[in-house]
Amino acid sequence: LVTGVQTCALPISRRTPGLEPKYFSRVKMRLFIDRVYRALQMLLTFLIGILIIPVTIQIVARFSEYVPHFIWTEEMARFCLIWIIMIGASIAVRDGAHFDVDVLPHPKTRGAEAIARMTVHVGILVVALIFLAFGWRFTEFGFEQESELTGINMASIHVAWPVAGLVWTLFMLEKLYDDFQLLRERPGDPL
Repeated sequence: LVTGVQTCALPISRRTPGLEPKYFSRVKMRLFIDRVYRALQMLLTFLIGILIIPVTIQIVARFSEYVPHFIWTEEMARFCLIWIIMIGASIAVRDGAHFDVDVLPHPKTRGAEAIARMTVHVGILVVALIFLAFGWRFTEFGFEQESELTGINMASIHVAWPVAGLVWTLFMLEKLYDDFQLLRERPGDPL
C-alpha cells in the first residue's frame, strides 16, 4: 500500500496508459515532501533540546559560584537559535501558519479561492527564491570566516538561509500544485 492506495499488480504493458505514471509520481513526490517535513520536525525538536543545554549552563553559572562562566555557551545558543528559526519558518510554510493579512474580500467561489491562495503562495515563493539566491552568496561569504570563540566555520550557520529558501520553494510548489488542482476541478462552485 502506498498512502492508502493499492499499487497495480498488472504488468506495465497491460496497465491503462496515461494515468498511473502521473498518479504514482505524485504519490512519490508527496511521500518525499512528507518525509522532508517530518525530518524537519524531528530536527527542530532535537535543536530545541540542544538549546536547553547552553542556556541552562548560563543560568546556573550566573547564580552559582561553583560553575565557571563559559563563553562558548552564548555562541552555541545563538547558532542553535538561528537554525531553529529557519527550520521553524519552513515548518510554518508547510502548515500555512504564516501571517496573513486580509486585504481583499473573502472569495465566494472555489476558483476565486484558488486564485487568492495562488497569489499568496507566489509571493512566498518569490521570497523563498530570494533566500535561496542571496543566501547562497551569504554562505559563500561564511566560508571565509570562523567563529571567534568556537572556531566553527560560519558557512555552517549561514547555510541556514539557502536551505530555508530551498525547503520553502519545495513546499510552495506543492501548495501551488494543490491550488491549480482546486482551480481545475470546479472553479465556479461556491465555497
